[in-house]
Amino acid sequence: MRTAYAGAVPELPEVETTVRGLAEVLDGQILATVAPQRPDMRFPFPADLRQRTTGARIVRLHRRAKYGLIDTDRGDSIIFHLGMSGRWRVDADALLPHDHLLVETGGGRRLALYDPRRFGFVDLVPTAQLAAYPTFAKMGPEPLGPDFTPGALAAALAGRRAPVKALLLDQRVVAGLGNIYVCEALHMAGIAPGRPGGDVPRARIDRLVPAIREVLDAAIAAGGSSLRDYARPDGQLGYFAKDWRVYGREGAACGCGTVIIRRVDSGRSTFFCPRCQR
Repeated sequence: MRTAYAGAVPELPEVETTVRGLAEVLDGQILATVAPQRPDMRFPFPADLRQRTTGARIVRLHRRAKYGLIDTDRGDSIIFHLGMSGRWRVDADALLPHDHLLVETGGGRRLALYDPRRFGFVDLVPTAQLAAYPTFAKMGPEPLGPDFTPGALAAALAGRRAPVKALLLDQRVVAGLGNIYVCEALHMAGIAPGRPGGDVPRARIDRLVPAIREVLDAAIAAGGSSLRDYARPDGQLGYFAKDWRVYGREGAACGCGTVIIRRVDSGRSTFFCPRCQR
């Protein structure tokens, strides 16, 4: 039985799907209104958010790890994080109680950042300083970017005694990987999640990097995995969950016929096949 575990949050594919959906609506548009509906979410909204963004034109939408980025022609970038339950509502006719930021474009589109739990946040920084943003400055390479290679991952894992799954979730090793997709990629590469990172043979690392890319690409193509509150900006639910190999499938049969096991590591559910993954 597939289960949406309570600890699951929007991960890289969900954020990438969100950014692509927003780009269809916002790219090239003038920001006519950028209006916080409350003082804060997880953190206070920037005091000058409205002043620095109203009237600006959006020139690019992109992503860093699990953060969405909206660049403007004034040299500023809006950073947003969806937290545990955040999503953008497109063409929001009426504001809902948990719509914390209203964005209106010169073209007449109306968007609201909805987050019932308020674990998300919005920040505003000069675009030229994005790489030095405290969170980003500590991050490793993007898993879908050219710098994430088997050689780079082998170097990051060398000599490490921590479990390989924990290392892949470490944003300093690789940026943006989350619990669902690490479980899936480790199964695809045949690597036990508890194996020390430094003990993973190079041949399996050579399989792991393309497995990570394949899992993420498939999840993005499917619109992400719908877990609890997550939905795309158009309101549609992602459907990658139907293709999960191990995640959420405790007690079900792996493709090899072995029962999939679930255990809890540092408060996170880990799913794996004890036969396929060594």
